[in-house]
Amino acid sequence: MILGEVLMPQPRIPIPLKLLRGNPGKQRLGPPFEPERLPVAPDPPPFLGTYAMEEWRRVAPGLHQLCLLSTFDIMPFAAYCLAYARWREAQEELAQESLLMPVKEGHVRRNPLTVIAHEAAADKLKFASEFGMTPAARARISAGIGRAQANKFDGLIES
Repeated sequence: MILGEVLMPQPRIPIPLKLLRGNPGKQRLGPPFEPERLPVAPDPPPFLGTYAMEEWRRVAPGLHQLCLLSTFDIMPFAAYCLAYARWREAQEELAQESLLMPVKEGHVRRNPLTVIAHEAAADKLKFASEFGMTPAARARISAGIGRAQANKFDGLIES
């Protein structure tokens, strides 16, 4: 640990993700709090713009199928979709402009759109990992699927 570094607590992992991962810590999960599950993937909130709506319609059915999109998850998922839309819009604008902008006296500075795109990408990845949508999050999920509950004493005693 670096002097002065503050240790932040690890975020809690949703029970459906723990179950998909096989509960690697073998923690007692207790009675899970399960918010209302909708029979179909929920419709996007009306305040989402075009790109955010497209992303919602692309990703929501898969999350719903994995039981990772309940009534409580609608707004965090909407935030992911908004971050995606902000990132995509900034990237499209950057494709039309230069990464560097001239300022007075022949100096250049970074185009402000690069900061917007970078921050939106970071937000998008943060929200995506909460829903298990990044390669690392999927690897943690797939590591628990189909794994046998074996220990070093299995097979020693025949029944």
